Amino acid sequence: MTYRLCMIALSASAAVFLAGTASAEQITFVSQGGAYQEAQTKAILDPVAELLGITVNQDSSPDAWPVIKTQAASGKIIWDVIDTPAKDCIRGGEQGMIAKLDFSKIPNAEKMPAAYKSPYSVAYEFYSSVLAYNKDKFGDNPPKTWADFWDVKKFPGTRALRNHPLATLEAALLADGVPADKLYPLDVDRAFKKLEELKPHVSVWWTSGAQSAQLLADGEVDMEMAWNGRVAAVVKEGAPIGYSFNQGFLQYTSLCILNGAPNMQTAVKFVNAALTPDIQANFPAYIDYGPGNPEAYKTGKISPERAAEMPSSPENAAIQVLVADEWWSSPAGEDAQKRWASFVQQ
Repeated sequence: MTYRLCMIALSASAAVFLAGTASAEQITFVSQGGAYQEAQTKAILDPVAELLGITVNQDSSPDAWPVIKTQAASGKIIWDVIDTPAKDCIRGGEQGMIAKLDFSKIPNAEKMPAAYKSPYSVAYEFYSSVLAYNKDKFGDNPPKTWADFWDVKKFPGTRALRNHPLATLEAALLADGVPADKLYPLDVDRAFKKLEELKPHVSVWWTSGAQSAQLLADGEVDMEMAWNGRVAAVVKEGAPIGYSFNQGFLQYTSLCILNGAPNMQTAVKFVNAALTPDIQANFPAYIDYGPGNPEAYKTGKISPERAAEMPSSPENAAIQVLVADEWWSSPAGEDAQKRWASFVQQ
């Protein structure tokens, strides 16, 4: 074969290869980055890519909401599937930025509790806001409830709370005697009044999970509300910290799809595959957050010991409050968030 014919043959082969590559299914998946996204890459994204034979491109955004709005306003939709708090999916859907899910094409969500789904989203992974405390400080009589957290006479010591109203307002209402099943809609005035009582005793209003963990690790606070994964990491490092899921606030990030996503059909297939019980059961092997699909606990891949450490296990979920994302995405919830800023600054 002459050099020229050889080059033509090579060019033709390359064209076929590139055409095949261009036609391969793909999506762009967005999450919060850091250790969490690294863990879900191993637990969920890589197995789903292999299962479906697709390419999963990744992006990260700790707060996806402003980017969602920007992409929607410009009409230049780049992202497909987003892992973000359910309230963003819901309000995004109501404002036309997030696509309504066709659950007939997501059979893996069929057995999931109705509270874990909305027309625009489905639970993906769970975490909890829990009451953590210094065991050296409280010995055999640690605080067990939010009423204990508010009781500065019976449980003296420094306290820390997240600088955000979500879960914090709920904790205040539980401390004030509101039954867990009567929390919503939140009595915002009552919650802020109860918070005013405790405010002089809160030494830190933390703004990041890393900060909350450091406060516990350094012994800077005696008790605080913190995310279970951050607390568990401090415990594993040997700090004398205790916690339980009792009266924890069960929260979850959801999967949702941008309206006008460039790879809509593949995105729907991805969401369904990511909820496969056997794949969801990978989460606890890589991070202290629980599967969004409770069916994962029936696969046999999660040991009873590990399930006891998971916020979304049936036993732990039963003793917690499931945060109502629908309320937080409502006008009342958004007003509470605006009111929070002035409360903290006063």
